[in-house]
Amino acid sequence: MSARIFLWVGHPRQTSLCHGMADAYAGGAAAHGAEIRRMHLADMNFDPDLTEGYTSRKTLEPCLEEWRENVLWANHLCWAYPQWWGGMPAKMKGVIDRAYLPGFAMRYHENDPWWDKLLTGRSADVLMTADGPAWFDQIAYGRPAKLQVENLVLKFAGIKPVRTLQVGTVKTAKPEKIQHWLKQAEARGAAAAKVRLSLPRLKNDPM
Repeated sequence: MSARIFLWVGHPRQTSLCHGMADAYAGGAAAHGAEIRRMHLADMNFDPDLTEGYTSRKTLEPCLEEWRENVLWANHLCWAYPQWWGGMPAKMKGVIDRAYLPGFAMRYHENDPWWDKLLTGRSADVLMTADGPAWFDQIAYGRPAKLQVENLVLKFAGIKPVRTLQVGTVKTAKPEKIQHWLKQAEARGAAAAKVRLSLPRLKNDPM
């Protein structure tokens, strides 16, 4: 089974280290036969406000429809973005608020507090940049951005395993350190392609 990877760059700016890591990841994956679809947050135009919560749905803009189609097409996701204030950028969170909804990512039960996970059969990589090293983020804050994306977004909908590569300190990194991070991202892409190629097709795997 070929690896189908949806690569989403969640940096609001058109160029960043996140884009470079995504390029490296895509190169590693493509070298091992993966099919890749890619979207950039910077190119997505939509209203990020879920104004009425879950009580009333807005019509999804074309870029959000495309984003959902790519999630369903993929058997592996890779999200590359910066950690800002202990989480993902606001515009990226807006995509989650608007598109990652009940009926798509999960289905809540009417008579108990549980839910069905609708995106099972997929795995994910997260490439996260930060202005501090991961060890300090762990000691000082418990790595809230990692916990948010892994447990409260991806695994919440059944996407697992999730592997997070968090790099920093970006603002003081020397070129050789950046090259090391790019090599790490490339290796993650290659590993994702090879793992997916070795797995049998799941019953709920979209064609």
